[in-house]
Amino acid sequence: MPAPLRLRLDGDALVQNWRTLDRMSGRAACGAAVKANGYGLGAIEVARRLAAAGCRDFFVSNWQEAAELAPLGLTVSVLHGVRDEDMAAASAGFARPVLNTVGQVARWKAADGGACDVMVDTGMNRLGVSTDDIAAGLLDGLKLETLMSHLACADEESAMNEVQRNRFAALAGRTSARRLSLANSAGIGLGTDYAFDLTRPGLALYGGVPRSSLAAAIEPVATVEAQVLQRLRVSVGETVGYNATWTAATDTDVAIVNLGYADGYFRGFSDRGTAWAGTIELPVIGRVSMDLLAVRVDDAAGLVEGDWIAVDRDLLRAATRSGMSQYELLTSLGRRLDRLWSDA
Repeated sequence: MPAPLRLRLDGDALVQNWRTLDRMSGRAACGAAVKANGYGLGAIEVARRLAAAGCRDFFVSNWQEAAELAPLGLTVSVLHGVRDEDMAAASAGFARPVLNTVGQVARWKAADGGACDVMVDTGMNRLGVSTDDIAAGLLDGLKLETLMSHLACADEESAMNEVQRNRFAALAGRTSARRLSLANSAGIGLGTDYAFDLTRPGLALYGGVPRSSLAAAIEPVATVEAQVLQRLRVSVGETVGYNATWTAATDTDVAIVNLGYADGYFRGFSDRGTAWAGTIELPVIGRVSMDLLAVRVDDAAGLVEGDWIAVDRDLLRAATRSGMSQYELLTSLGRRLDRLWSDA
């Protein structure tokens, strides 16, 4: 059955964003993080398009995500490494682990597991072996493809960025790794000193802007659209929605739209969000509920039941208004939205 809400996805913009980030990566290769189902857009469709554009390195979180991409025959790295439960999948060879702990390294060595990547902690204190572990020879004997680390504050003007870069640069030549990789989307925006041999963009591929320096270069990819279920006239003094948080100051035309927080359009947009009927701006009024939201449509006289409207596709602006991060807004897009790709 056709859904009353959809996610329009611009394949050309996705590819253009990757090419932009590839160019900004200088001599480094540019990969793509497609974890969390391609940041909510659909990992298989994203990876297929980026591979056709020339991307050769893909990153997912776990082996379930890697298995979903296996039919595409891509080079995939699994960022969360390898548990005992993952060894059968890891031994199948359709992806390689990014080893994060002393235990994971030991497990991989004991299995004679073959090529792998390794994450080293340079200050984020999240995942990764320590530089002391490396100095003690932990990685000796591994068939090490990529040594990587992750920036904690690349979206900010933080002294920690340079500290991490310098710590990571000091590891060059101290392992058998063929490549070094540090920069995510925001890290690419810090300049080519952070690119090393391989960059790993995620958010910016999908239209997010992690640093202001990227704003002019990144194109929006995803647009949420939903159908109008009802148009009504709300009299002055009447309220709209749960808890009566919005009151009509004058007689007001209101549209009730088939979209809510179950679809990833969160309560944080209540009385703050924006929808569009073509070029006409439609303010969100009242509380966003699970399946419905209300917008003021006085300026859209022709908008009727069954028409489609779009919600703001500027991720940075939507994040500011809702109090959510751009990552949350993308990865929370619900399964009820039909994902419709367009390509030239």
